[in-house]
Amino acid sequence: MSKQQKPPSGRTNLASCIVATIFLIFIVIVVLIVFFTVFKPKEPKISVSAVQLPSFSVGNNSVNFTFSQYVTVRNPNKAVFSHYDSTIQLIYSGSQVGFMFIPAGKIDAGQTKYMAATFAVQSFPISSSSSAASAAVVAPPTLGGVYGGGFGIGGTNNGYRVGPTMEIESRMDMAGRIRVLHFFTHHVKAKSGCRVEIAVSDGSVLGFRC
Repeated sequence: MSKQQKPPSGRTNLASCIVATIFLIFIVIVVLIVFFTVFKPKEPKISVSAVQLPSFSVGNNSVNFTFSQYVTVRNPNKAVFSHYDSTIQLIYSGSQVGFMFIPAGKIDAGQTKYMAATFAVQSFPISSSSSAASAAVVAPPTLGGVYGGGFGIGGTNNGYRVGPTMEIESRMDMAGRIRVLHFFTHHVKAKSGCRVEIAVSDGSVLGFRC
């Protein structure tokens, strides 16, 4: 009887390599599909809930005050959001008048974190347009002297009328990273900007718009 010939080992190795390559490509495709559908990194959502000026003084056409801002930051991702290099800036007439670093921290997947920032703003001159601003209208105050979105300008509103006003801009920047599946690291940023209307006479927050 004639003996059966064995196939060359080289062909067997080649076939095995092709099968292994196809399998790896399939795994990579599945991982990418899962990553870009379920675990696709998303930017955190910042919502400003309240703005306060616990202290306020005006004199010699200059003002100084303590600024407090209360925000909620929601992490919509399926992984922990680790934030760092985050700041709050106060802008008046195009110039920075206040600044604060936000301590680093973490927000769990799908969770919302409440944050509060309070810092002193050194004295700075107010513009003549603020000093000579026309009377503005405010809504009746809410609990704690915190006022919600929207400005009242001109006319009267339930009999409440104030004198000169000034406007500052609050800018909050958050930077951090999200690590997905313990392998993929994605850097994300979130920003929030609000315009805050203030009564120059007593530092009342008349409203803010973000």
